[in-house]
Amino acid sequence: MLKYLAERKKEILQAYIQILLGSVIGAAAYPAFLIPNNIAPGGLTGVALILNFLLDWPVGVVSLVMNVPLFLIGYRSMGKIFAFRSLVATALFSVLIDILPLRPVSEDPLLGTLFGGVLLGIGLGLILRGGATTGGTDMVARMVHRRFSFITVGMFLFILDFLVVAAAAVFIGSTQALYALINIYACSRVIDAVMMGFGGNKACFVMTEKWERVTRRIMDEVGRGVTHLEARGAYTGKQKPVVLCVTSRQEMTALKRIVQEEDENAFVFITDAHETLGEGFSRLDGKD
Repeated sequence: MLKYLAERKKEILQAYIQILLGSVIGAAAYPAFLIPNNIAPGGLTGVALILNFLLDWPVGVVSLVMNVPLFLIGYRSMGKIFAFRSLVATALFSVLIDILPLRPVSEDPLLGTLFGGVLLGIGLGLILRGGATTGGTDMVARMVHRRFSFITVGMFLFILDFLVVAAAAVFIGSTQALYALINIYACSRVIDAVMMGFGGNKACFVMTEKWERVTRRIMDEVGRGVTHLEARGAYTGKQKPVVLCVTSRQEMTALKRIVQEEDENAFVFITDAHETLGEGFSRLDGKD
């Protein structure tokens, strides 16, 4: 019981550290890159940036004022822990946008768009890994989906981002709106990378008649475990295992050489394994 409580406290501490770090990094994107170049990256923070351009209102305060009512409306659609962490993340993120003592790093719109998207993506990715979000719109999106099932959460958020970019085109300029689209894309890609991991490991699937020899050599020469997946050829109707092995990028060359030497007619396909946990790789508890 004591061990469980200790582990639980550790998990909570790690979550809030990620939320804090993510809030600092994500918020830094605004004064350093986005605000100086008037790039509105979707969501309510994008709305706040448009109002900053028109009325010189502080981005963080306006974003917080718009988000808090949405949290109060939609918190019941989420778990209490997620809602509380999200409220903390939103408050931190919004306040830090206005108080971080950062000067504009670049007033080149393209550089501001790309580097702002990368910073924002890293920050939001860390916040999501900490079990939170920075937008009450996520909760409202889930409420809308429950009431109107044909509107998915992703569709609702996409519509909101589209409307924000359209508003940026009208009030700021079409060029800034196009930059905003690039920023949203860059940010989403970085969020995916942070969420899934930056690992360079590869998952290799091998279909060969010499599967026994290939398996033995991979285990002996590469030093990786191998899994056999039961499969049946659609054309021949013959049943034979598919050899599955996850390796590092460096080990993949040796694996391909083994397959080529054993069976030149083998069929191989290789895909990225973004996050690999377990024996021979990172531990499941996140420790190296």
